[in-house]
Amino acid sequence: MAVAGSRSVELGFAEEAPAWRLRSEQFPSKVGGRPAWLSAAGLPGPGALACSRCGRPLAFLLQVYAPLPGRADAFHRSLFLFCCREPSCCAGLRVFRNQLPRKNEFYSFEPPSENRPPDAGESVCLQLKSGTHLCRVCGCLAPKTCSRCHQAHYCSKEHQAIDWRWVHKQTCTQDQLDHTVPDHNFLFPEFEIVIETEDEIMPEVVEKEDDSEIIESMDEAPEEELDSMAKHESREDNIFQKFKTQIAHEPEQILRYGRGIEPIWISGKNIPQDKDIPDCPCGAKRIFEFQVMPQLLNHLKADRLGKSMDWGVLAVFTCAESCSLGSGYTEEFVWKQDVTDTP
Repeated sequence: MAVAGSRSVELGFAEEAPAWRLRSEQFPSKVGGRPAWLSAAGLPGPGALACSRCGRPLAFLLQVYAPLPGRADAFHRSLFLFCCREPSCCAGLRVFRNQLPRKNEFYSFEPPSENRPPDAGESVCLQLKSGTHLCRVCGCLAPKTCSRCHQAHYCSKEHQAIDWRWVHKQTCTQDQLDHTVPDHNFLFPEFEIVIETEDEIMPEVVEKEDDSEIIESMDEAPEEELDSMAKHESREDNIFQKFKTQIAHEPEQILRYGRGIEPIWISGKNIPQDKDIPDCPCGAKRIFEFQVMPQLLNHLKADRLGKSMDWGVLAVFTCAESCSLGSGYTEEFVWKQDVTDTP
C-alpha cells in the first residue's frame, strides 16, 4: 500500500505472489494480468480504453493502491495505468483514479484476511458483484457478447476475434463456459508491487568541473555557441547522473511513489512545465503522484512478439483535491519521457 499523505518516497518492487493476493478484495498494488477493479460500478468503457493513435484496446499495465489518510471518501483509493502494446503507439497511455469510503456496497467494513480464502481457485472472475461483465481477453468492461452462445463477453470485436482463435471456437457450444481463460498473448506477466520506504540518506550528486578553460582554447566555433552547448551537455549529464545516483541503492525499483513531491527525470529533454499538465475537470490543479521506472520493462516480456515497448519515465499526475466521484472512475494525466536521448 502506498501512503498518499506521506512526504517520504516509497519504492515499489515486482515480486511473484499467489493469484488470490492480487484480487480486488485484497486491495492490491500490482503489475500485469487483468485489472483488480476497485469499484465494481462505473468502469471506464472501451472508448476510454482505446489507443488514441491506433484505436486498438489498451493493455492493463499496473495499479497502485493509494488511500488518503483523513479522507473518509477515499479510505480505499486506486490508480490504474493502461498502455498500448504496439511499440509505435506507446504514447497511448491512460490512467484512471477510483476511490471509495470504508463503508460501501462492494467490500467488507473489516480489513481482508491475510490467509488464503477457501475458494481461491485458478479460474478467472469475469463478472463483478455489480453484475458487470468483463472481457475474456483483457478483463475490462465488456458490452459485447458472442452472438452464438451469449455467454462470452468482450470489450471489442478485436478481442472477440482473438479469443475465437485461441479457445472459444472449440468451447462456444458448451452448456457452461470454461472460466479457465488463457492470457491470449495479450496480458503482461502478473506481479505484486511490494512497497518499501526509501532510505533518508542519499549520496550527493557530484557536479561536473567547469568547462570554461576548454571552451576558451577552442576557436573552431564561436565562444557563445560552445558555451551554450557545454552548459546544455553539463545539465543533461547532471540530470542523468542524479537519476542514476538516486536509484543506485535500490536498482530493482519499478515504481517511485510520493504524492506532491517532485519526480526524478532521466533526461533534461521533454520535462513538462506547469502549463503542460492539464487541470482536473473539477478545476483543481494536478500534482505528481507516482512514476513508473524503466526497470519495469525487464519484467514485462513486452518483446516476445519480436517487438518492444520503451520508456524512460512514466509520470502520473492526479487531482490535488482527489475530487469525489461517487463510485465512478475519472481519468488523470500521464507524461511519458523517453530514454533514447539520455547520455
